[in-house]
Amino acid sequence: MMSTYHNVLELIGNTPLLAVKHLDTGCCELFLKLENQNPGGSTKDRIALRMVEQAEQDGLLQPGGTLIEATAGNTGLGLALVAAVKGYHCLIVMPDKMSKEKIVHLRALGAQVIMTRSDVAKGHPDYYQDVAARLATTTPNSYYINQFANVANVQAHTASTGPEIWQQMQHDIDAFVAGVGTGGTITGVGRFLRTMNPQVELILADPQGSILADYVNHGSMGQATSWLVEGIGEDFIPSISDMSLLNRAITVSDKEAFLAARDLLAREGILAGSSTGVLLHAALLYCRAQSQPKRVVTLVCDTGNKYLSKFYNDVWMRDHGFLPTSQYGDLRDVIAYPHASKACITVADTDTLATAHKRMYDHHISQLPVLREQQYMGLLHINDVLRVMQQGADALKQCVADALVVDERAHLAATASLTALQAALEQQPCVAIVQDGVFYGVLTAIDVVNFLKRRVS
Repeated sequence: MMSTYHNVLELIGNTPLLAVKHLDTGCCELFLKLENQNPGGSTKDRIALRMVEQAEQDGLLQPGGTLIEATAGNTGLGLALVAAVKGYHCLIVMPDKMSKEKIVHLRALGAQVIMTRSDVAKGHPDYYQDVAARLATTTPNSYYINQFANVANVQAHTASTGPEIWQQMQHDIDAFVAGVGTGGTITGVGRFLRTMNPQVELILADPQGSILADYVNHGSMGQATSWLVEGIGEDFIPSISDMSLLNRAITVSDKEAFLAARDLLAREGILAGSSTGVLLHAALLYCRAQSQPKRVVTLVCDTGNKYLSKFYNDVWMRDHGFLPTSQYGDLRDVIAYPHASKACITVADTDTLATAHKRMYDHHISQLPVLREQQYMGLLHINDVLRVMQQGADALKQCVADALVVDERAHLAATASLTALQAALEQQPCVAIVQDGVFYGVLTAIDVVNFLKRRVS
């Protein structure tokens, strides 16, 4: 019998548990708690609702007030969802490394988003948590959620996530693998599971660059470096984290995390975020290291549709050195969007300028390679379109060939030197690579920078 709910907040929690069937788990069974099935797409919906309701009970939130939070995005999405339903304003402060999908999602929910630097640590005035705390002191009728020190964060998982896992596993679980962003999940779930079975192992999955794994394994805190995974790993220990609960920590590189998440989609059909990649890779390492069968649970922390422009994008992965690149030994190795793989956006010389303009607009580009039956004809610039449009309302009906101005400097042979390419790019924004009549793709300065960065990394 299907239930009817009164608002979207009633859909938070009670997420399904799925057994892994197509990944190598050694002698163990691995189960995934699908937190991506929450209405906001992540486990953070749980804490957002609990922290807001606790603030209401404590009289810290007034009608029409503003929720302020520093977040990697998912807590912000949960808070924006709660704010939309309950009638609050929402102001979110995020580091600038977060995916554009999260930012668009937040703004679509009505939240105000402030981006700050991701290359500074706690204590710096531009650190996202410090920025949020300052805004809370200057914004009338506001409440700073402060998930990193808010005990309701832990309580949400003690009251819901932990009991759900215990029931779904039929009281038979040997290990739980999770990460620490705020520490609320692993502390809340861990405390509950330990009250039910003191022998349950709690394993921290930590991105390489975070200080937490060293603290758990060795009791020391080194200097944090950078990592690309979003939502977990820290350069400090959040006050609500009970690190004494943890048995051990497993460090996972960005590459391992991204490839694990992509593998999860390809083999299990689950579209998950980058933090899930960290948890999954660590859980699989743990499972494969066991000599006796164990029942292990980890989380699908959030949905991967927030990362389609990042690690699910092959070009982004290649630019960051996480996927192999071509090895021709010439300028073809620099091309991010090869024409041979249909990745390069082009236009035919017989297409209309309206078609060309739409492709430029849709793909956020200002120049298009023009082809005649796969033969390269030249680069159509947005200024070429603009010049023709000044002729009248029907100008966009003209053919691309009528507007194309061929600049011989705008193409190079694939065998040309990198120095020649850099010199050409000082004269125009992009260069077509053409060899013996074959068009290979277009290069910009950022393509060269990414290529050089890959070569030295």
